[in-house]
Amino acid sequence: MIKHYIFNLNPEADYEWERCVLRNPLTGERLDLTTAIAEALDREEAGSYLISVNIDIKVLEKTTIAQSSSKTIDLPSDKNNLASKQNQLLAS
Repeated sequence: MIKHYIFNLNPEADYEWERCVLRNPLTGERLDLTTAIAEALDREEAGSYLISVNIDIKVLEKTTIAQSSSKTIDLPSDKNNLASKQNQLLAS
């Protein structure tokens, strides 16, 4: 069974749990490896299973995280200027 995930690696993250994140590309949910293994077993019986897990990593696409000191976007503080721009957009 082949599954695809998005792996985010950020060594400079503020928290340990944000440094390496494996997510479902469609839902954005974090991967729970134990649930994925249980689904792969497709068994309803309680018990202990000796399993072998083969992880084969192939990078399909890579994007870099922009290194920016500021994560905020500066918005215009002049409300009158902003309102006039909105009116110009509505008029056109």
